[in-house]
Amino acid sequence: MTDDGSGRRSESESSDDQGEYKKGVAGFMQRAKEQAKERASSRSESVVPTSKGAEAGKGPGLDTSAVRNEALKRVEHVVSGTAAKAFTEGRLFDMADAISDYRLEQVDVTDTTCTYCAVGCRFDLYTKDGKVLGTRPTDPEKAPINGISTCVKGKFGWDFVDSDDRLTEPLVKEDGEFREATWDEALDRVADGLRDIEDDHGADALGFVSSSKAGNEDNYAMQKFVRQSFGTHNVDNCNRLCHSPTVSALSSMVGYGAASVDHDDLENTDCYLITGSNTTENHPVLATRIKQNVLDGADIYVFDPREVRMAEFEESHYTRVEPGQDTVWINGMVRHVIEEDLHDEAFIEERTTGFEEVKESVQKFTPEYVEEVTGAPPEELKEAAEAVAKADSCCFCWTLGLTEHAHGTENVVAMANLALVTGHVGKEHSGLSPFRGQNNVQGGGGDMGPIPPNFPGYQSVTDDENREKFEEAYGVDLPDEPGLTITEQFLAADDGDIKGMYVMGENPALSEPNVAHAEEILANLDFLAVQDIFMTETAEHADVVLPATTAAESNGTFTASTRRVQLVKQAIDPKGNSKQDWQIVQELSKRFGNDWGYETAADIMDEVADLTPIYGGISHDRLEEEGGLCWPCYDEDHPGTGTMYLDEFETDDGLAHMRAPDVRGPSREVDEEFPLALTTGRVLYQYHTGTMTHRQEGIMAISGENFIEIHPETAEELGVADDEYVVVTSPHGSIRVIAQVTERPGPGTVFIPMHFEESAVNLLTDEEALDPDAHAPEYKHTPVSVRPADDQSDLAGGVAAAEDIEDLPPTPGASESPERPGTGHEDVESDD
Repeated sequence: MTDDGSGRRSESESSDDQGEYKKGVAGFMQRAKEQAKERASSRSESVVPTSKGAEAGKGPGLDTSAVRNEALKRVEHVVSGTAAKAFTEGRLFDMADAISDYRLEQVDVTDTTCTYCAVGCRFDLYTKDGKVLGTRPTDPEKAPINGISTCVKGKFGWDFVDSDDRLTEPLVKEDGEFREATWDEALDRVADGLRDIEDDHGADALGFVSSSKAGNEDNYAMQKFVRQSFGTHNVDNCNRLCHSPTVSALSSMVGYGAASVDHDDLENTDCYLITGSNTTENHPVLATRIKQNVLDGADIYVFDPREVRMAEFEESHYTRVEPGQDTVWINGMVRHVIEEDLHDEAFIEERTTGFEEVKESVQKFTPEYVEEVTGAPPEELKEAAEAVAKADSCCFCWTLGLTEHAHGTENVVAMANLALVTGHVGKEHSGLSPFRGQNNVQGGGGDMGPIPPNFPGYQSVTDDENREKFEEAYGVDLPDEPGLTITEQFLAADDGDIKGMYVMGENPALSEPNVAHAEEILANLDFLAVQDIFMTETAEHADVVLPATTAAESNGTFTASTRRVQLVKQAIDPKGNSKQDWQIVQELSKRFGNDWGYETAADIMDEVADLTPIYGGISHDRLEEEGGLCWPCYDEDHPGTGTMYLDEFETDDGLAHMRAPDVRGPSREVDEEFPLALTTGRVLYQYHTGTMTHRQEGIMAISGENFIEIHPETAEELGVADDEYVVVTSPHGSIRVIAQVTERPGPGTVFIPMHFEESAVNLLTDEEALDPDAHAPEYKHTPVSVRPADDQSDLAGGVAAAEDIEDLPPTPGASESPERPGTGHEDVESDD
């Protein structure tokens, strides 16, 4: 292999070093299986009754045959099982043959970071003549998080890059129709549209949305543009809709609103407490690593309203809880730990404040009370609490099931209290681990400062010293109060206070709560500009659309859930006349008198390092030489920080600040009219609002339609049959989806994924039920009713707005459903 200087390598088939192996992807699969078998055999021979599990007093250890079988089963999933389910056999052989044929000549190979979830997987991207052929795991030393593993999306989900409907030219709208324009004309129109609103109504009449999909450098450029050009903090991103309660709680308690652990901690801890996370489907490679550790003897406890895939794992201890009541059962665990004298008194005394307040506040959360409110059996609550407290190390893991509530911040406060009471923060293999859903929601969604209360590096805009530093760097005066969050921007637009918006790489027309209302707001703005790779549902309402590049066409960095910053490298030239996000923003910024002079994304990271202490030692050159680095990384000699808070917490006094959470239930409980609790989430084969995965033929073949999971008891009461259409109605709208009768949710709870525009679940959710601290919407608990669809014309369009609900047909018996693609949740094995 050679390096052409751009990060791409060329590979040619110059020898028979493969021996009897097949070529291309098929050869890799064959070799990986055989190597895995050898490792599994070697490892199983070393498993004896004195393993970690036996030492912990949990029995005679692991059965060697079970270990071997599980290892081989897992490898089949990762390497070939999932692919076979997501693609036809012919498609798989076509891909393998294509890469093999090209290797006989020359293929470009670029090591890069995955553009899907935030696990931080790295691999080689194979390209030829500007086309993405596929991926292979890179050198494991360059991929410490995933090694040779990839999930189905990371391995095969790249058709969107070459999709025929990519945006390749700037577009401007005239008389309600788009036409192509030059970059100069399009950017001039954007500048004029924003400037006109500022002149007439002030800068605070503008709202800006940055992107957790884009790189760190792109997001830094966006927040700089907003603050420097308009002197406002009205910039936010989709982190507001997911982990902003995590940031709100953890930053006030321990210092940073981020994971305190790295991947090594997650792979070697003695115990996991996982809640509100469908880890197997949302973070498949991480789930594989967790399960491997559990097979080696670690304990795992899963609390969730649904029996998610991780809960189905044979070694998991699963407890079903009612949605919207997480603070209650977590407080119950804290109480039991204290009552049984299992709390870490030395740690609490030396490294925390607020313990007495927490101790007093949890007294009412007896096991009996917890069972009454949440449904968690007392014996299961006690077992989990004792296992967590007695473990030598423990990782506390969660995602949006804990945060997307009107009291999400309080849920995370309770979880952090539990971790601190047990002394499992600030020591090796222990800590707080929010799993992030988008590839760069940690870096681009928070670290780089595209959020109303913080400059880059979580430097508060209300702090005089911080503000003066950025005022000097940007040459402007800045307000001393935070701007509007994305949800507040939409509400302000509804009130007429926000007149124009600029949206980069997000699709709020599908991701915002109550999307019918969100679309109405977007359509009525005085001016809207959208910067994206496709004509999204949001872009359709724009006055100007600017074509951006994908990760395969961009240089920069992503930051994983574990704070690991890693390079993203351009593998192919931009499609058509599209440009990298930071380049677009820089050109727009020039029209407001700003001359940044960035020539590469590396130049931007150098500026980030100058202004942001936690990124002070991070540069593209260093990442190329050393691989990823975890922040805080204060200077070029600093090694980066894996496990945080080993010596002290990043607070004014160096102590962790426990506090009693405000215990509240859902903002609106179920009632006679809307008797079921709807919770939402993701499935393995789809991603976010589908902008990328809906253009993947194989993925859509297995996961092409939305669905609702209903417990058999609930289905029987409603007269709903499996595999038939139903109408789901909330106070905000209705959608029509296919029913899956399954015991995954509990009685009275239903689940619908978030990925489909045709039956958008966020038509049902509430845009006004917000967390008071983080302003995150309540996606995880919405009262709904469900009835069988009248016939195939009943809500055939998929959705209806709230004002149309009364016109829906009455509820007769269910009807037979037509043939359709899969829903992505049939009884197939996932890829972990």
